[in-house]
Amino acid sequence: MTTKAAKKLPPLPEVKDPGIYAYRVKPERPGDKGIRYRVVYQTPEGKQSQKRGFERLEDARTFKANNKVRIDAGEYVAPSKGRITVGELAPDWLKAKKAANKKSSYTANEGSWRLHVKPRWENVKVSAITSDAVEAWITDLLLEAQERAEKAKARGGKVSDGASLIRQAHTTLVGILDLAKKRGAIKGNPARGIDGVPKLTKKRHVYLTNDDVQRLAKEAGQHRTLVLVLAYCGLRWGEAVALRVRDVDATRGRLIVSENAVQLSDGIEVGTTKSDKWRTVPVPLFVMVELKKRTKGKLGDALLFPHPGDPDEYLPRSKHGDGWFAGAVKRAKIQRVTPHDLRHTCASLAVSAGANVLALARMLGHSDPSITLKTYADLFDTDLDRVAVAMDKAYSPAPCQNLAKAENAETKAA
Repeated sequence: MTTKAAKKLPPLPEVKDPGIYAYRVKPERPGDKGIRYRVVYQTPEGKQSQKRGFERLEDARTFKANNKVRIDAGEYVAPSKGRITVGELAPDWLKAKKAANKKSSYTANEGSWRLHVKPRWENVKVSAITSDAVEAWITDLLLEAQERAEKAKARGGKVSDGASLIRQAHTTLVGILDLAKKRGAIKGNPARGIDGVPKLTKKRHVYLTNDDVQRLAKEAGQHRTLVLVLAYCGLRWGEAVALRVRDVDATRGRLIVSENAVQLSDGIEVGTTKSDKWRTVPVPLFVMVELKKRTKGKLGDALLFPHPGDPDEYLPRSKHGDGWFAGAVKRAKIQRVTPHDLRHTCASLAVSAGANVLALARMLGHSDPSITLKTYADLFDTDLDRVAVAMDKAYSPAPCQNLAKAENAETKAA
């Protein structure tokens, strides 16, 4: 009995490049000789690693050269680390955010991940993400926001450019990739320094006059005193509804602001103020008179502005279109405002009354007066005019003063 002789395979090609070796595989297609190349190298930690599967020797040589450059430059990333996905890192990033931030901030982070980042990046390896891909994603989010804005405008609803949500989504991806970089999965963060991230459009502040505030307070009915506190003391909504009877210092004419009741989708979270610091706020006498009426006969722990149906419950934020605040605005026949606009109104009224930047910053709870200046720069424009007038009056030579008087006279005559 005879047996068919086994087909003799050709010898493997001789490779003279150190660290590159040829090996056999099962041919995958017609014409495939079944020869592949692998590159063996030493990692920065001194461990041996390899990259297999090169069909051409030139490709193996190119990888070897580029890999050496990355190792020498300190940019080498182990392939096993780079294979981790954004979705695998996200829980750890969110957990850290939950531990470090207030619930309101964490809720924003979690929502941004779930609604905007996860659908696009959950199953993508961090090592495969490029700056171009991130920029394309931002562009897609912008186009979606524009489409939503057009539909809202057609319905006559509230129109938003979506810049805030897109910036939050970008910040979330940046944070997760920063964690990837920290763990050695990538050497640089491809989401940082990209183009196309929208800038926030600074909205024009709405300022009510004193007469406007008085009309609004009158139309607010049982919420009259709350309107006065918001407009003349500058508290944030959450700070105002968190006030208790003990926080009213009638002797010194002050409110002690130490808590903030933030309304979330699943209820109200009570914590420290935005700056995590308590402060005392001056109260005009006519407002203090109203506050004393509300505190009379109540225990110190009682809420100053409770829910109308339950004295132990916090007052929820008024509904945007048909709540008590919107109704009071319509009846008062003033420009359209929100409760937060009363904080801006307070700043305007305080500056008009002579308050300086430092006093206003303390009143509003800003951690630094520069924040106050940046936020309300328009309110301090008149200060520049006063400086010019004062310096002219103090230092202008007599001839210049006479010339100015003559020019004024000519202008009036004309």
